[in-house]
Amino acid sequence: MWIKTALLTVLLFMLQGCAAGLNATPAEQRTAINEMRQQVLTELYREKTSARPEVASAPGYAVFSNANVNLLLASFGGGYGVVRNNRSGADTYMRMGEVGVGLGAGVKDFRLVMVFHTEQAMNRFIEQGWAFGAQADAAAKAGDKGAAVGAEASVDEVTIYQFTEAGLALQATIKGTKFWVDRKLN
Repeated sequence: MWIKTALLTVLLFMLQGCAAGLNATPAEQRTAINEMRQQVLTELYREKTSARPEVASAPGYAVFSNANVNLLLASFGGGYGVVRNNRSGADTYMRMGEVGVGLGAGVKDFRLVMVFHTEQAMNRFIEQGWAFGAQADAAAKAGDKGAAVGAEASVDEVTIYQFTEAGLALQATIKGTKFWVDRKLN
């Protein structure tokens, strides 16, 4: 039964396109993404105070919201976000999708913050957007209740922070994640 619920939850997130909903205009979707960005940055700065100057001094950063489902041997997810070029002030709205294999079960709603330490790393991310990697985590969280093991990593001139918003998951997967520019919102 929980497998059906998990699949429906991920499909709902993927169909929505973003927090503003299915029938939202591009302007409403951008507003929802910008609000999500501000909420996630506020949480990051509260949890890790050294991140504020790191984000402010970097050439740019990205914030993404993602829903992920892991069913025994397969993992699927999707989400949306925005890359901010700190030098020009320009925003690039993006989508993301991921597929993986590995052991696990659960549903997780999480946020990513990526801090680009070079302009080249930011441009490469916007233009190519691929990320492959391994992930192992445990999460049991609903609102302010529960706990989640978060992640912080530095890869290819990018520091990545991950926060679990809600979910119940225990997983170890190898996955590929694709980020791409959302032509409808740019």
